[in-house]
Amino acid sequence: MTDAAQVLPETMHDMLSLRALARLLDYPGEELQAAAVEIGEVLDAERRLPARLRGDLTAWCRRLAEGELLDLQAEYVALFDRGRATSLLLFEHVHGESRDRGQAMVDLLAEYRAAGFELDARELPDHLPLFLEYLSTRPEAEIGRWLGEIRHILARLTARLEEREADHALAPLALLALIGAEDDVAEHREPVENEARDDTPEALDAVWEEEAVRFSAASDQDCALQSAEGRRLAERKKVTHDEAVRILESGAPRQQGESS
Repeated sequence: MTDAAQVLPETMHDMLSLRALARLLDYPGEELQAAAVEIGEVLDAERRLPARLRGDLTAWCRRLAEGELLDLQAEYVALFDRGRATSLLLFEHVHGESRDRGQAMVDLLAEYRAAGFELDARELPDHLPLFLEYLSTRPEAEIGRWLGEIRHILARLTARLEEREADHALAPLALLALIGAEDDVAEHREPVENEARDDTPEALDAVWEEEAVRFSAASDQDCALQSAEGRRLAERKKVTHDEAVRILESGAPRQQGESS
């Protein structure tokens, strides 16, 4: 387990699933390929996810292990480095590039540091794999609350990645499944089918031109409306939640007809 130990270090509790999913969302390299099969075994062993989803994740891990690395890297760049629709930066989905996003990241970084979780300089604090690393160190009640806060982002991201027939859709779907919310994706599939792609050369050029001149009062108002929802994430600690989202236990019973 020497290779995988660098990818899946021990945690304070048994939520290795979060670190496993974080690694699957990383840019693929030789280390990820070497550990891919074991990552699938970790996800299967915890038995928190439905059997069918665990099987799909295991199959994806095999494809990662056996695939041509350059092809895997090209697929990753096409999915996550062009356009914002499938961004792995959480606050980009609610704040875009507004000033509120910067404040939200400052607040999230402060929460990381208060918990003794220090970042290096390579990633922004709202990068989903990094966020999952943080959650993997937290109590399950807190994990459930955080996943509940971002479930709408995860559901839309899942639908968009499914539309592009990407294996990566399995990662946010698994996060939703951890809180019993995988059915949330259904309401996003039709809107996603009808939305314009933002990763075409024409769309990327249009965004570039628009952002160069987008400093009107109307755009400021749009950002304010966006941030009303986004502030729920940045100010989570100031809000009393009536109902916490519960993480499914290891080996938890499934709905009728679902095997484990």
